[in-house]
Amino acid sequence: MNEFPDFRIPIGDGVEAFIDFLAIHLESFFDFIFIISSSLIKWLEVGLLAIPWWLFIIIIFLLGWYFTNFYGGLLFSLFMFLIGSFDLWAETMTTVSIVLISVILSLIIGIPLGIGMAFSKTMSVITRPILDAMQTMPSFVYLIPVIFFFPLGNVPAVIATIVYALPPVMRLTELGIRNVDKEVIESAQSFGSSPRQMLLKVQVPQALPTIMTGVNQTMMMALAMAVVGSMVGAKGLGERVLYAINRIDISLGFEAGVSIVFLAIIMDRLTGGIATRLQKHRRNAA
Repeated sequence: MNEFPDFRIPIGDGVEAFIDFLAIHLESFFDFIFIISSSLIKWLEVGLLAIPWWLFIIIIFLLGWYFTNFYGGLLFSLFMFLIGSFDLWAETMTTVSIVLISVILSLIIGIPLGIGMAFSKTMSVITRPILDAMQTMPSFVYLIPVIFFFPLGNVPAVIATIVYALPPVMRLTELGIRNVDKEVIESAQSFGSSPRQMLLKVQVPQALPTIMTGVNQTMMMALAMAVVGSMVGAKGLGERVLYAINRIDISLGFEAGVSIVFLAIIMDRLTGGIATRLQKHRRNAA
């Protein structure tokens, strides 16, 4: 007999009670977040769909050429053309809108918090276990509380995506700021730099390659949530994948899945190219 005693610590019940408390007492706050988030997603989606497909492909080609090379731009434009040939253009624009809004909000939240962690040991010690939980908790679990706060659709998917994608940019921002060369900091201090000037003109530029790596990882994790978000009503390519799973539609599932892969490659290479160019510009300026 190796049965565990009949003893239970109701942590889950406490979390459920806390979620219910927030849903009741902060209803107007969550309604405000819903209105703002849904409006941003809709405006971006409408804006992307207003761009003719051929012009969008040309823009992708030029971005790829500028931030990587000519063949990179050609490959990215081919990927976008293939997505259009799958008749998944509108769904792709919806997914891009959700991912971009999620990433922008993650950066607005994550970079300042990462800087705070770099300057405050106490904040770092408190925040790191929370980030560990955010990264290791199954992403499906994030969907449970958000459906209490928001109607089904793109907004709960964005909130769950932010929770899932936030840790990398916070961790790497902290790492980048902490690893700035001490001699560079001492040199800036000797010239009378204020703490704000030190941060904006010395530490952030020096840490930029590491921070951009965090941006890249955040973007990849946000895109990885595309299918998971469809379970709470998010539209886009994830919804097509979920539909294909339910109908056992191999053709649609493959086309929607490979479209997500194409987007991941384009976003990964473009953010990597942006980081490389910023680093070269910083070296040339130095």
